[in-house]
Amino acid sequence: MGFMSMVFVSSIWSTNLLAISLITISSLFLLNQNFLETSNMWFFNDQVSSLMVFLSVFLCFLCIISTPSLKSSFYILCLITLGLILTLAFSSNSILMFYIFFESSLIPTLLLIICWGYQPERLQAGSYMMIYTVTASLPLLLLIFFISYKISSFDMQILKISYNFFFDNIFIIFLYGAFLVKLPMYSVHLWLPKAHVEAPLAGSMILAGILLKLGGYGLYLMNKCFITESKSLMILFFMSLSMWGALLASFMCIRQIDMKALVAYSSVAHMGLVIVGFLSGSVYGMTSATIMMFAHGITSSALFCMTYFTYEKVNTRSMTYLKGLLQLYPMLSFFWFFLCCVNMAAPPTLNLISELFIVPCLWSISLWLVLIMGFLVFFSASYNMYLYTSLNHGSPNNYVLPSKDLKSFEILSLLMHVLPLMFLFKSEFFTFY
Repeated sequence: MGFMSMVFVSSIWSTNLLAISLITISSLFLLNQNFLETSNMWFFNDQVSSLMVFLSVFLCFLCIISTPSLKSSFYILCLITLGLILTLAFSSNSILMFYIFFESSLIPTLLLIICWGYQPERLQAGSYMMIYTVTASLPLLLLIFFISYKISSFDMQILKISYNFFFDNIFIIFLYGAFLVKLPMYSVHLWLPKAHVEAPLAGSMILAGILLKLGGYGLYLMNKCFITESKSLMILFFMSLSMWGALLASFMCIRQIDMKALVAYSSVAHMGLVIVGFLSGSVYGMTSATIMMFAHGITSSALFCMTYFTYEKVNTRSMTYLKGLLQLYPMLSFFWFFLCCVNMAAPPTLNLISELFIVPCLWSISLWLVLIMGFLVFFSASYNMYLYTSLNHGSPNNYVLPSKDLKSFEILSLLMHVLPLMFLFKSEFFTFY
């Protein structure tokens, strides 16, 4: 009976893997290049939403590839449910349905953290995540009902053309607060490192790769549906806090000794630029934020895969015990080098293009923000170099014993992360040169 149940579970895993791979390939056809918006009573589709739908399905596919040992049907059900909820959230034409799917995405993520987390502190991490995000999103729900009552519709296209109201500072907090916590903005980011450290590999990949982008997509939708004063005091305060917070988060990265916590704080630093890009409302800012969301979604997911694969080799995430992986695991060190270069925005990566696009946006706001951006670029390169050299250079520690290098499914997962970036590098090269 035990052998038959293992065969049955393995067949379910293979079937779901094949199905999600086909859905991932079919979602590529949504990435049209004509800059049109299509909508009906239920669904909405444009360039940003299509890109986020592809990212959601693709990362769910990579989660199943990266964790072949977790073949339980409940685990696969959580991933498929989360992918469906995220796809519906990125495609919804009703602002109320977008809010419902926005909040529903927390339930499968919470189950992933609680059921497959590593330590007893995962319950506290799940509580932090729920309290921060749900508390911040309740004022948004009240605002949605208030505005929709005024125009008698939840349709976002009608909201965009019917409700021309300039929000003051209090309403701006209600409008953007839920998404700033979700991204998260510095000062409301404490739930993210806790959730990342306690989450399993799939939870970290989904959380950093897609759920943070759901906050950025929410800012994008609110800017499309409602008119806000881009030079208002509250928006300038949010942009300034995001830039300072990104710089402080990069300082926090340098003093981390846990690989997973370092990658989590680097996500806070990158999402600060996404906040500034969308809140600015300029073309350069929106372009930079969109490119940053996609590039960071792939890169952060790959970095969390690297931390998990390294942990499986040496049974620790502490960088004080890790030295000399270059001598023991050369293939693993190669992927660490490549992904750290991508994460620090080395040319010709997409991260570099997004950071170049954000500079004119910051220049139009304040010269001081450009100065902060310069420090942020420097310290971003610093903590990525610190991460790579701490793990791979030096003599191997006595605690680190040689074993087999990367397995076939681990190499496949990392190559699948790298391929979208490589294709986009090629198109970027022919576009700009």
